[in-house]
Amino acid sequence: MPPSPPRAVRKYEVKTMDWTALLRLPSTILLILAAIALLFTLMQLIILRHRLHGGQRLAAAGRSLVVIVAFALTLMLAGMGFAVRGYRLMTDEAQVLEIDAHILSPQRWSLVLHWPDGDTQQVYLAGDAWRVEAVVLKWKLPAMLAGAPALYRLDRLSGRYDDANDEAHAPRTVIDFRQAGAFDLLDLHKQYPRFVPGVDAMFGSGVFLPLVDQGHYTVSLMRTGALVARPDEVTEQRIAQPF
Repeated sequence: MPPSPPRAVRKYEVKTMDWTALLRLPSTILLILAAIALLFTLMQLIILRHRLHGGQRLAAAGRSLVVIVAFALTLMLAGMGFAVRGYRLMTDEAQVLEIDAHILSPQRWSLVLHWPDGDTQQVYLAGDAWRVEAVVLKWKLPAMLAGAPALYRLDRLSGRYDDANDEAHAPRTVIDFRQAGAFDLLDLHKQYPRFVPGVDAMFGSGVFLPLVDQGHYTVSLMRTGALVARPDEVTEQRIAQPF
């Protein structure tokens, strides 16, 4: 049974989906390319059929090779698109998450997460602080020389207790942010390094801040892979004077 909402509820601004941000996602780009490759494959199949009906066997054999290559490219692009779901392109500094916190009871919290594309998510957390961790993917040679951009995704959100004894025995909360599940590019690289070469994983430093009621926080990712968390001015004052 989910906990009841807090009495004091902040009024949230309704954010619409940022389609331009969605179109800049690596998964979206790869899936669009896969759709184009699929259309090209279908066109080549039509041409192949005409060649076969016309008795042009030599031309049909060459066209069959084109179909096979185009279909393989379609599968590769689609597979990569699903494997990098949740990943985003790294910039000099990117704001990756906003968090609004409401207390439900001592060490029990309701958090509203605001994503860069305008989507929101409500989660429940146990602890005295929240902690966010990220995964950064960079590339080995020759992909790095080819200009392959670094990618990142938020890995998880978890609760953190101030007291080590609570940390060891109190209820723990972990929210997994992986969208691709077991098909995640990093997991595939760990399981099948020969088939997914060129990936150089770097885990961005996790970051945490104390939770306060009506707190508002932003999380940014630096180009180095380090996470930076910042409370707004009111939240910072409440953290400094919690009682």
